[in-house]
Amino acid sequence: MDYLFLISRILLGGYFLMSGINHFTKSEMMTGYTASKGVPFPKFAVLGTGILLALGGLGILLGMYVQWAVLALVAFLIPTTFIMHAFWKATEPNMKMMEMIQFMKNLALLGAVLAYLFIPLPWPYSF
Repeated sequence: MDYLFLISRILLGGYFLMSGINHFTKSEMMTGYTASKGVPFPKFAVLGTGILLALGGLGILLGMYVQWAVLALVAFLIPTTFIMHAFWKATEPNMKMMEMIQFMKNLALLGAVLAYLFIPLPWPYSF
C-alpha cells in the first residue's frame, strides 16, 4: 500500500508542480486569460498562484511540510475555482459547459488535497 500512496503523491503533487511551472513558463498567455476574467493585477495573480501551486505540489510530492502544502493548494483552489471558473456567468453553452467541467474538477482536486491532512505523518518515502 505504501507504493500506491507514493504513486498518488507523484500524480497529485506532480500535477500541481507542473501547473505551477506553467504559470511561469506561460505567464503571458495566462496573464491575458486572467485579465479577461476581471482579476486585478493579473500578472501578479498568475505569478503568485504559480508559487502556491509549485510549493504545494512539491510538498505533496516530497511529503514535506504537508500542512503548509495543503494550505497553499487550498489557498489557490478556492478563489480560483469561484473566480476563474464561474460557469453560472457564462452565456454561451459550450463555454458554460467547459467552465462547469473546470469548476467540478477543481472541487474534486480540493477534496483530494484535503484528504491528505488525514494521513498520519511522516509519510512513507518522504523527505
